[in-house]
Amino acid sequence: MNKSNQTVTEFLLYGFPNVTGFRAVMLFIVILMIYTVTLMINTMVIVLVSIKTKLHSPMYFFLQQLSFVESMFLTVVVPNMLRVIWLEGATISVSGCIAQAYVYCAIGSTECHLLTVMSYDRYLAICRPLHYSTIMVPRLQNCLVIYCWIFSFLLTQITLNFLCQLDFCSPFVINHFFCDLAPFLQLTCSHKIDFQLMILIVAIPIMVIPFILVLISYSFVFITIFGISSAKGRKKTFSTCSSHLTVVTMYYGTIITIYMVPANGDTLTVNKSIAFLYIVVTPLFNPIIYCLRNQEMKAVMEKFFLKSKQ
Repeated sequence: MNKSNQTVTEFLLYGFPNVTGFRAVMLFIVILMIYTVTLMINTMVIVLVSIKTKLHSPMYFFLQQLSFVESMFLTVVVPNMLRVIWLEGATISVSGCIAQAYVYCAIGSTECHLLTVMSYDRYLAICRPLHYSTIMVPRLQNCLVIYCWIFSFLLTQITLNFLCQLDFCSPFVINHFFCDLAPFLQLTCSHKIDFQLMILIVAIPIMVIPFILVLISYSFVFITIFGISSAKGRKKTFSTCSSHLTVVTMYYGTIITIYMVPANGDTLTVNKSIAFLYIVVTPLFNPIIYCLRNQEMKAVMEKFFLKSKQ
């Protein structure tokens, strides 16, 4: 870290400056409840896929990994976010802020690549069903997941190195509830254009390429589905990928809005609202969508709860 950074010891996270008093307490309670419920649902998915033989297939293996990634993603942001809301603004060390930004981006990148892997799994299952079991073997499944984690953390290292070289100018205030990349643009007194360019360049392998691969996979999937003669067959085949398609649409829709649109003082407030939905609300709906729209998972959950009540 350069000399300018050494004079800065901490930043102030504004959080939600317009939410104070009773409203701040209510927001704190709502977010805490969402966080707790989301962790419980994701944990349940992880456990059920592990112990139920009926769910020992590549699709549920990747769903289990997605639940784990989203639990980690939430935990990186929400606990400190709750502290910021409760105190109506709180400080965070520069190193802690940069570390949070790095881990947040790395895990977000991991989820992008994992969703891409899941779309590839759906492509093989629907477009190449006769070869599916011989291609998507456990060894390949594990390699794909390991790739998602290692590649994402190594790629995001570029962001970490750049953040550590920035010069920060007063006031050292972040108009956000966590250390996202966009607010750093408001703090730095140099390298603004370089920083924006870096974000766009890194976004290509993190978001753009995975998104294109998802689109390609589902293009082949839809071609195959529309080629099925019976309406019942088309509906049954589409149901196997509809949950994943819904999650992908929600996920990429928000992150492209946040990171592919250059941030400024006017858009930061909007980005903060979108980030709230993306970080807190979306991870709650993702496992619910998979559980409610997947008949096999739904049946296993019903049996599990019936046995637990006995």
